Amino acid sequence: MRLKENIAVSESGFIFDPNSGDSFTLNTVAKEILAMLKQDKSDSEIATEITTKYDVEEAVFEQNYFDFLAMLNYHNLLHELK
Repeated sequence: MRLKENIAVSESGFIFDPNSGDSFTLNTVAKEILAMLKQDKSDSEIATEITTKYDVEEAVFEQNYFDFLAMLNYHNLLHELK
């Protein structure tokens, strides 16, 4: 899954969609996840990095991770899944 190229992301975690004019603010973990998505890391690579770094249970991470991806998709910030 990839963020659309025209979506602007600041270092502070501010996202701006120039097509809709919508903007969003990410927390620290979401910002890290977004950076990993931009690096084309797989879901399992992202899960390993986040669960290790933050000592969170994998099931808890997965629920929050897929909710985050669903939110990005809902706001049309991701390329369509094929």
